[in-house]
Amino acid sequence: METSRKEGRFCRLGGFFVLRRDSEGPDKGRLIDYRIFVPSLLVIIGISIPFSIYEEQATAALNQTFDTIVEVFSWGYIWYAILLLGAGLYLSFSKYGKVVLGDPNEKPRFTLFEYASILIAMGVGSTIMRTGMVEWTAVANDPPFGLEPQSSEALLMGNAYSMFMWSFQVFAIFVMAAPAMGYILHVRKRPLMRISEACRCIFGDRFTEGAGGKFLDIIFLVSILSGAAVTLGLGTPIITYNLSKLFAIEVTFGLTMIVTIVWVILFSLSAYVGIEKGIKRLSTFNMYLAGGFALFIMIAGPGVFILNYFTESVSSLITNYVNISFYTESLELEGASHVQSNTVFWFAYSATWAMLHSIFAAKISQGRTIKEMILTYLLAPTLLSWVATGVLGGLGVHRHLTDAVPVFDIVQNQDDMALIPEILASLPWSTVALVVFAIVAMIFLTTTLDSTTYTIAAYTSTKDMSKYEPSRFLRIATAGIITVLALILMRVGGLAPLEVVSGLMGLPIIIIQFLTIYAAKKMMDQDRAWIHNVRKERVEDSKAS
Repeated sequence: METSRKEGRFCRLGGFFVLRRDSEGPDKGRLIDYRIFVPSLLVIIGISIPFSIYEEQATAALNQTFDTIVEVFSWGYIWYAILLLGAGLYLSFSKYGKVVLGDPNEKPRFTLFEYASILIAMGVGSTIMRTGMVEWTAVANDPPFGLEPQSSEALLMGNAYSMFMWSFQVFAIFVMAAPAMGYILHVRKRPLMRISEACRCIFGDRFTEGAGGKFLDIIFLVSILSGAAVTLGLGTPIITYNLSKLFAIEVTFGLTMIVTIVWVILFSLSAYVGIEKGIKRLSTFNMYLAGGFALFIMIAGPGVFILNYFTESVSSLITNYVNISFYTESLELEGASHVQSNTVFWFAYSATWAMLHSIFAAKISQGRTIKEMILTYLLAPTLLSWVATGVLGGLGVHRHLTDAVPVFDIVQNQDDMALIPEILASLPWSTVALVVFAIVAMIFLTTTLDSTTYTIAAYTSTKDMSKYEPSRFLRIATAGIITVLALILMRVGGLAPLEVVSGLMGLPIIIIQFLTIYAAKKMMDQDRAWIHNVRKERVEDSKAS
């Protein structure tokens, strides 16, 4: 016979928690939890305004802070990523990997292709297109391991490092809070999809429902709101520079605002219609479109060279993967190279987004096992990223070697983003190339941002997220807040300091991530989930053995 006992706002029924009928209390009828949303917004505004007004001084101070972190704590970020990857492999291949997030008898919500496409769109976004096109130039100019700048070895290392940026450590950072979030949502049926709820089993009811729980939730929202504004601000130039080249017009704030508004309309509509009709359809469509664009580059461009260069880049990556993963330049006392400083920043910036990716992955992983969720997130985005980097980077390197595009002159004398349309314009049917590249980038960023608005709306909602979707009004309101914040910052030039701030926000997120990993293991141990919440054939196999 099942017993029930009170635990704060929840009741324990058997091995699970459910919301008590009288728990709605002060939140009844309220659309959004202002206790965490308003303080988060005020923190963002408090950071943005003074940094925007005193941009030069703020940027210098923040860069100094970041340089100090790189110098003192490089080893910490490197081990952080390695430990998360190790934790992901452990959860996947241990007894916990077979635990189903939801009813063991139900089918997964999405097919594997749809599921992987959504995770790719969320995890990679338009940033991979920027990375693939220009990152290799920074490494080739300032290569690691004593390589000669702009040498053949440096060019190979440039593309190999671009692939490393989108490899297993980064996607482990993105997914490793998802097991706990998926478990509380789909197995224990907790109504609030929040970090504080995932940590309830560690800290107890008083902490979760008090100031401690609110503090954890506010940290999450601050990191995501700032990161979303920065992503919108950094993603827009991919479109504006292509339009500038296409129509021979100048990149102005007016053009940036028009592109941003169009973008906002797209991701607002996608977020409004929800995951099934919006995010899923856009994600799967963009996989086909991106694949077609890659084939176009291979056929119209230097396809044979790209295949050869991609093969050597993969060889260089595999050969140097461990060296790059643990690269701290401990014997180099004159300053960090691009690879070392960028790796630390990349892991820190990825940590800022980690909780968002994990929460969204948890939301769409109903019916998937923990092993399926983690390995899909580790493998699918990595594979697509390597292919995209190989194709886009290979095209750029070929244009440099043949002097078709003065790559390093453009990088040195102009903005990195100016290089992208110049490389695309060197292709046959350049107009088509510029337009399709912009469309793919726009859809990638659209799916990233509508996933962001959906997740923030779900996170701040007072509705039961184990049963319902976040309100459409709340999704649109979230999209509007992100847009206004990004436009204001772009207008006053405040994106640069906020980008560094969002990277620094990764420090507290790292602690929270490890707490959620421990929480996931503790909850599954409490419920003996590897016995009670597995697919039927797993149970039969276990009994037979």
